[in-house]
Amino acid sequence: MTILFLIRLFYPHIGGVEKHVLEISKLLVEKGHSVTVLTEQYDNQLKKEDKIDGVKIIRIDNGKENWFKKFRIWRQLWAYRHLMKNADIVHCHDIFFWYLPFRFLYPSKKVFTTFHGYEGNKIPGFKSKLMHKIAEKLSKGNICVGDFLKKWYGTKPTFVTYGAVDLNKFKGKNSRNEAIFVGRLEEETGIMKYLEAMRLLKDKGINLPLIVLGEGSLENKAREYAKKNSLYVNLKGFVEDVEKYINSGRYIFVSRYLGILEAMAAKKPVFAVYNNDIKKDYLKMAPFANYISISKNAKDLSQNLIGLINRKKILDTDKGYAWIKDRTWDDMVSFYLRLWDIK
Repeated sequence: MTILFLIRLFYPHIGGVEKHVLEISKLLVEKGHSVTVLTEQYDNQLKKEDKIDGVKIIRIDNGKENWFKKFRIWRQLWAYRHLMKNADIVHCHDIFFWYLPFRFLYPSKKVFTTFHGYEGNKIPGFKSKLMHKIAEKLSKGNICVGDFLKKWYGTKPTFVTYGAVDLNKFKGKNSRNEAIFVGRLEEETGIMKYLEAMRLLKDKGINLPLIVLGEGSLENKAREYAKKNSLYVNLKGFVEDVEKYINSGRYIFVSRYLGILEAMAAKKPVFAVYNNDIKKDYLKMAPFANYISISKNAKDLSQNLIGLINRKKILDTDKGYAWIKDRTWDDMVSFYLRLWDIK
């Protein structure tokens, strides 16, 4: 079976969607399928055509972000229309609009969509909801990563998932007395709320070291806040071996599904924060919500941390592990094959 994935950013760019597509692509190749990933060339140092573990990667130069970008994308894709024509399956990861003109050029082509999340720190507006609905209606089936998508976008999923993990990478080793933040340093991931919680703990006489894994626009602000408040914070920037830190840390600060699942796989307490109503539902509507700590602000987060540190509160990491242990990447591939009706 010839499969074409369309994704805005792909490996070596790091992110939950990128890892999701990379892992299922590698396993599909192992199963004998041909997989091509069509993606954006976000770095000019990257090859326009590449191959990783049997997965063919084609990168297109879409230029700078502006109103004309979608037309540049369609022009670039026109040169690769043979990939769409010859594919047995075309599967879009969020960016269905890339494929939109070709949906009418190849009306009988089997096209599917995975909706991975929402637009950064924004509450969905009319345009965003409309694009989701168009993608849903013009796709033969879809996967929603999270039940919150049904509520906020009105999407009717064929399947709902929350992601997968490689259990072999998460051993739940002995924990150092430190917290690990995993994610982009942006408002949406709550980095400043976590740092404020560290300050509140310090005011209570609890000096909990924090290792920050990730980059983003708030890096300088986070560094300055930590220095001003004399916090034990180590900003590592981008790291490839996130698993090592999750395994060694005692508390994991993360608010995106993939990171949460990986922390649960390591049997580590997870502390997640939200800053708006959609992020609140993103976390609280998840089936594992009862196995993690969810906070609305830094004060709430610090109190939850103190409760766990003083053993007045319990997070059932064993139940969290029991929930995640069967959700492997092999299981996720089976999910996709069912969607595509491939035996």
